[in-house]
Amino acid sequence: MEKMSIKNNYNHTVFACYFGYVVQAIVNNFAPLLFLTFRNEFGIPLEKITSLITINFLFQLVVDVIAAKVVDKIGYRKCIVAAQLFSALGIAGMGFLPQLFSDPYYGLLISILLYALGGGLIEVLVSPIVEACPIKNKKAAMSLLHSFYCWGHLFVVLLSTLFFTLFGIENWRILALMWAVIPFLNTFYFAVVPIAPLTAEGEQVPLKKLFSSKVFWLFILVMVCAGASEQGMSQWASVFAEAGLKVSKTVGDLAGPSLFAVTMGISRVVYSKISEKVNLTKYMTACSVLCIISYAIASFSGNAAFSLVGCAMCGFAVGVMWPGAFSLASETFPKGGTAMFAFLALAGDFGCSFGPSVVGVATDFLDDDIKRGVFAAVVFPVLMIVSVLSMSALKTKNKKQIN
Repeated sequence: MEKMSIKNNYNHTVFACYFGYVVQAIVNNFAPLLFLTFRNEFGIPLEKITSLITINFLFQLVVDVIAAKVVDKIGYRKCIVAAQLFSALGIAGMGFLPQLFSDPYYGLLISILLYALGGGLIEVLVSPIVEACPIKNKKAAMSLLHSFYCWGHLFVVLLSTLFFTLFGIENWRILALMWAVIPFLNTFYFAVVPIAPLTAEGEQVPLKKLFSSKVFWLFILVMVCAGASEQGMSQWASVFAEAGLKVSKTVGDLAGPSLFAVTMGISRVVYSKISEKVNLTKYMTACSVLCIISYAIASFSGNAAFSLVGCAMCGFAVGVMWPGAFSLASETFPKGGTAMFAFLALAGDFGCSFGPSVVGVATDFLDDDIKRGVFAAVVFPVLMIVSVLSMSALKTKNKKQIN
């Protein structure tokens, strides 16, 4: 009887997607905690190890593009179940694959490619799966869904740090297996929960028609700005924590990203509670203004502690941008289908890579002044405001044309 209740209860589908984003957080944030350990244990140069971050995100971008073409043909359930399995194999594989190669780097590389495949599929699939569920207030569900990435990020950092403190960093392989349990169990959850089709067969708007829409391209720009606004600050959160709290680099690396993740998660939970009472377009515009203010405080405050406050404010400000864009896109293009979500995710991931790059170039130009360099990323919330307001003016007309 319990199995039947799960099969017919879409709340379980939403819960499985929540865990899916926790898996995504493990995929993106666990390995970086071990980079120094990899260098010391395997003798791999640190610059070669850190290249794995780039490979992870680039491969996820490739998966985003491929998923737009193949997911509807293969089926949502098969793809999301495979995503959990690949993630579990990749996370667990870090513990044993390096020993199978004369150069351990290749073992790590295979692990990263496996879980990047899983992570890329998760990012493309969980939002449309939730969007397709016959539940009330999908904007709230979407915002709460994306908050689980933040909580996952926080718990990966905190629980991993606690494990290393209690049992020693040399036992990291055991922790890798423990983290792999979450996607492994979620495989069985996704195998039984109900999954509704996002659009009826043959009703999905063709990509050519989406790409001919000015509003869709504005959504692409919004997603680029969302990712860039977030990562433009997040990548430097540890620096602000180290200076503002006057702590060691190790503590700063933990405190800064954790603080940013907490405020971003709180932002998404807050919006999930008030979503029925506020206009999403106006709310995203207001949060973009707050993002600009937070960048200014972080960059130009003479007090290091205030700079850290600016960093935390930015986490709150950017929280609604990514899930908000997904919700607005679903409203505007209700028959956009998997391809729409895939290309929005692709744009967001590009922004996540592009934002920190802009900050890095600006910092080099300003003689390694990181605080002023970070302010270069303020261009993204400014573009967000312009895009959202322009989109609001065009949306109604375009919706009639598409549907």
